[in-house]
Amino acid sequence: MLTDKQVQEIRSRFNIFQRKIYLNTCSQGALSVAVQTGLENYIASWHEQGSPWETWMDRYEEARTAFAQFINASPEEVAIVTSASAGINSVASALNFRERQKVVMGEFEFPTMGHIWLAQRVRGAEVQFVSAEGNHIPVANYEKIVDRNTLIVPLTRVCFKNGFRSEVSAITQIAHHSGALVMLDDYQDCGTRPVDVKALDLDFFVTGTLKYLLGTPGLAFMYARKELISSLVPTVTGWFAQTNPFAFDPQHIDLSPSARRFESGSPSMPNVYAAVPGFELLREIGMENVAGHIKRLAQSLLSCARDLGIRAKTPANSAGPLVVLQCKDSNLMVQKLAASDIVASNRHDGLRISFHVYNTMDDVKAVAEVLKKNINLLVLDPASVGSYD
Repeated sequence: MLTDKQVQEIRSRFNIFQRKIYLNTCSQGALSVAVQTGLENYIASWHEQGSPWETWMDRYEEARTAFAQFINASPEEVAIVTSASAGINSVASALNFRERQKVVMGEFEFPTMGHIWLAQRVRGAEVQFVSAEGNHIPVANYEKIVDRNTLIVPLTRVCFKNGFRSEVSAITQIAHHSGALVMLDDYQDCGTRPVDVKALDLDFFVTGTLKYLLGTPGLAFMYARKELISSLVPTVTGWFAQTNPFAFDPQHIDLSPSARRFESGSPSMPNVYAAVPGFELLREIGMENVAGHIKRLAQSLLSCARDLGIRAKTPANSAGPLVVLQCKDSNLMVQKLAASDIVASNRHDGLRISFHVYNTMDDVKAVAEVLKKNINLLVLDPASVGSYD
């Protein structure tokens, strides 16, 4: 468990905390001095050398290796893409729907996942959504739909709307028992706790750097299980998907034997330079320490909400990082927090408070005070005993 002193030292590396209480990592991670320095190093290389592609490619592969280590994969199983959408589209383009037609996903997926697989209907895909019950999706609801006609089960780890955490291992077992593939979207969680794609038995894993990995927009990583790679031929492709991108041969396709075959065009080098310092910082802190600290903060806010009689859309036993409280007017609630220099966000009727390792119990207390003052904007839970008056 991190001490208060350790958390304050970590917090001191993020300049925004000199002015704001930042609780919106579910939208964009706070900028650390280390990540800023990474960007400055890219600019310096551009100034000094113009186009040092050998240097840039070394950094590119360093990022691939760093991410592979982060999720317990090999570098050959990692593709570097410009967004989660780019990675998912590449995989979707490589699948065919002749023998199996069904794509089964929960209704809590981020729109990207839904849109990409719905677009495959012209190629024969039959998309079915697993229904939620309130703010959760029971594993049993997957069991009712996944069958021998299911090709792939896209699965979000944490729902962006309510903080619900999927039972990844149980759903993966259901899918694999029927011979279906599993793709985990970990964008709303990766960077908050240890990840082991081998232990989870995943076929694909996708995330990006702009949230809890503490990087910039414009960069994402995708894992593909090595046993699958050679059998998949993406039709969404580009020069960096080739065995030797610098062969400059437009008349032949020679896809990389590694997960690089899921890449496409020129890499986003500024964002690559920003990614590695984020990984290094999280490794330095220790992912178990990060996870423990975030859980403590999430549980504290959920406890405060119960004391105030506020209805939470997030499960009471949540380990975080996202806590969502139901509002009558979530836009106005975000504005009320902003007036107290607290940065948060909202989706539909939910106020989203997201924690990372740089947040403190004082941040939780500051949010609780604003909630108490604006209790009229929140939906109260009749089952709770309010203590706000």
